[in-house]
Amino acid sequence: MEIAALLRDTTQLLSRAGVPSPDVDSVALVAHLLGVTGSEVRTAAARGDALPATADLDTFATRVMRRSEREPLQHITGIAHFRDLDLEVGAGVFIPRPETETVAQAAIDAARRLGPGRDGIVRVTDLCAGSGAIGLSVATEVPDARVSLLEASDEAAVYLRINSRRQSAEVRARVRTMMGDARRCLHLFDQCADVVVSNPPYIPPGSVPRDPEVADYDPPQALYGLGEDGLDLPRAIVNEAARLLRVGGVLVMEHADSQGTALREFVASSQWWDEVATHQDLNGRDRFLVATRVGV
Repeated sequence: MEIAALLRDTTQLLSRAGVPSPDVDSVALVAHLLGVTGSEVRTAAARGDALPATADLDTFATRVMRRSEREPLQHITGIAHFRDLDLEVGAGVFIPRPETETVAQAAIDAARRLGPGRDGIVRVTDLCAGSGAIGLSVATEVPDARVSLLEASDEAAVYLRINSRRQSAEVRARVRTMMGDARRCLHLFDQCADVVVSNPPYIPPGSVPRDPEVADYDPPQALYGLGEDGLDLPRAIVNEAARLLRVGGVLVMEHADSQGTALREFVASSQWWDEVATHQDLNGRDRFLVATRVGV
């Protein structure tokens, strides 16, 4: 069989199953089968290359069936791509989304802008770190950053530690993973942070996600933010961030596109914050809050 034919058949099957991006997922599944990149799969298909005789089509068919039943692609391949990182993911950890890459960028920009202190370090704390997507992006892209990653879930913390160990020795030396509740974690830190970033649970309890990949596979504790509006946990984390940050430090927090005004007004009402603003993701939707810690 030619690679192009396998891609075509897989795309048609996934499309009939209602998978949102059947062509993209087909390329990813064939790339995983062959141990190559998606770009290499597309090139091989365009050339009319045949599948290697060693390709395990039975295993491939099982993976395609799992995807057609709406199991997340990242659970099937075991990898989630985020910025420049390949993160191991699986049951029990939230799969990082493309829109969160803008949140990571804001944290990176803040760390670069604030720069290292007298000790040559800029301290960044990632609360509700999950797979480590945001915090590890900061650590890999800001050489002066020392990053603490805090996670409350035992299951998610397994992947957090794995992904931290996957980084270079230089990055690993600047990363610390910890277990703890983001609402009550000040006792775990001995110095003030320059940047606190968080992608906390924020979905309102009654708002069940429509996509099966989210509703059936992402851990509920990573989705639902408690309270009628889903902002009980984010508000508590904002208050903890005020204790964690030094004066002049920056908070970056992701939220749902409908929560920008409510979260901004909550933060702006506190004496601890200034320069409170809502920022958009690449789709133009309200996606995250940025605020500066002030002294009183």
